[in-house]
Amino acid sequence: MPEFTSTETRFLKKNEIARLATVSADGMPHVVPVSYIFRDNAFLIAVDYETKKLRNIRRNRNVALVVDGLGPNRAVMVQGQAEILEKGSEFVQAYELFYKQFSWVRADPWKEGEAPFIRINPAAKASWGLR
Repeated sequence: MPEFTSTETRFLKKNEIARLATVSADGMPHVVPVSYIFRDNAFLIAVDYETKKLRNIRRNRNVALVVDGLGPNRAVMVQGQAEILEKGSEFVQAYELFYKQFSWVRADPWKEGEAPFIRINPAAKASWGLR
């Protein structure tokens, strides 16, 4: 697992929107914006069961994620494996973090088994434009 610099970590914790790339069944990339939390050198993402990104991850755990701060000149990109969290202590911890950080979670809460989280464990990273 790559180590993030203090500058990268600050950037990742300051932002909350990223672009998640998964691989479709036909081998084509699928990229969508997602809300994330960066914690313990991993990324947590809330998803719904009916989404294409979740179906893609069930077939192929390889993903890429870009946090760009809404501009092309400052970004962190990671590649890694996605893990689905549906219940248990890791789900509860992720839910508590999202509940605390995002008003949209507090406005429409859910329970275990209703919507999972994805944890991305980075295997590689690159960043640019960060000082």
